[in-house]
Amino acid sequence: MEVVAAKPFKTSSNISEFVSKFAKVCKLRSIGVFASENNASLVVDDNSRDLTEETGFEGQKVHPHPAEVSGKNNGETEMEKLFEIVSALKSSYIRLQEAHIPYNPKLIIAANKLVVAELEALCKIKRAYKEKQFRKFESDLSHIALLQAKIEVNEGFVEELKFQVKAKNSEIKQLAQELRELDNGNAKLAEKVKQMNVERKFAVVYNVNTLQEAFAATSKSIHDFAKPLISLMKASGWNLDLAANSIGGEVVYSKRSHKKYAFEAYIGRRMFSGMTLQGYNLDDVMRFDDPIDALINDPDSEFSKFCGKKYLLVVHPIMEASFFGNLDYRTLVLSGKHPRTPFYQIFAKMAKWVWVLQGIAGSLDPKARAFAVNRGSKFSDAYMESVEEDKEGAVCSVQLESMRRVEFMVMPGFKIGETLLKSRVYLSKVEFPLGKS
Repeated sequence: MEVVAAKPFKTSSNISEFVSKFAKVCKLRSIGVFASENNASLVVDDNSRDLTEETGFEGQKVHPHPAEVSGKNNGETEMEKLFEIVSALKSSYIRLQEAHIPYNPKLIIAANKLVVAELEALCKIKRAYKEKQFRKFESDLSHIALLQAKIEVNEGFVEELKFQVKAKNSEIKQLAQELRELDNGNAKLAEKVKQMNVERKFAVVYNVNTLQEAFAATSKSIHDFAKPLISLMKASGWNLDLAANSIGGEVVYSKRSHKKYAFEAYIGRRMFSGMTLQGYNLDDVMRFDDPIDALINDPDSEFSKFCGKKYLLVVHPIMEASFFGNLDYRTLVLSGKHPRTPFYQIFAKMAKWVWVLQGIAGSLDPKARAFAVNRGSKFSDAYMESVEEDKEGAVCSVQLESMRRVEFMVMPGFKIGETLLKSRVYLSKVEFPLGKS
């Protein structure tokens, strides 16, 4: 088969350039014309690629028939339309080439118009696509602007909340300061009320009746401390008879149980030894129910010194060692401390009442004095009272009563102005005359 060479196209250079550029864009293979029995015809080279594999406008792959594209209906329609235009453009371009062989100006012009029309349609789709993208961009910008506006509103709201929080924090600080001031004021008022109560208490304490109550409480506290002391002596194997005789001498007791008064006398002598009746402030002792609290609250107070000194005087080291197996109590007291134990608490309570009794007596009368009764003294109901619980024969008659003698003094008496607190003594056993029962 003979190949007929194509004649050169000598029309306007614009058309040739346009065709040449479009040929490069489409990347089509060269076309040959073969002779036939009747007329020369235009055929495509057998070695050329299938048009379905050629690339089209702007490097995008194109197909002569619409491809299946997944997506929305709108997108599918636009893609189908695009493929149709590209296919039509290829067909128009082939017609334009066919019009050159043989050379036919009319067909060339008509084919050229078709190519231009398809290109314009393609450009129209491109412009529509750009407009759509621009509208989408504008929509996105509008959405972003809306979000930005919302963010600005929320930021303003956040700033307002921050301002409110700051104001609330300032208010809280102010209220906290006011609360502290109120607490301090309440504490001062409570201290004043406590002081007023103490003052009222001592206004009541500093009179004869409360002095007598303090005297009775002191006597009872000595009796209460003698109980555990005697119990510890028994438990430690002490000979109570010998111990009692060493305190009161050879005494004929009405009852064996009366030997406890000898130990009370021992404690009383030690507690009241060196006593000076001077008035002093009792606030640091009386404001505490438990005297141990008063000692711990102010370990350097006069009462603390008094308590430690009297403990060392009343509880001998031999006694303490036999009671507890060590001298820990003594060691603590010598270091200015006070153990919170039942034994020491009972002692501290006794020391408190001795301290209070002395303070009240000195406050009521600077000339107040204490007096003691010697052994063998004649019993006087005006200055003395017997400590015996069972006074058998004590008041049988004035004559028999006057015959009784003092064996030992358990607690001294006090003379405060016109008030007399009788000394508490243990009397000798009454010897009834013959014929008396």
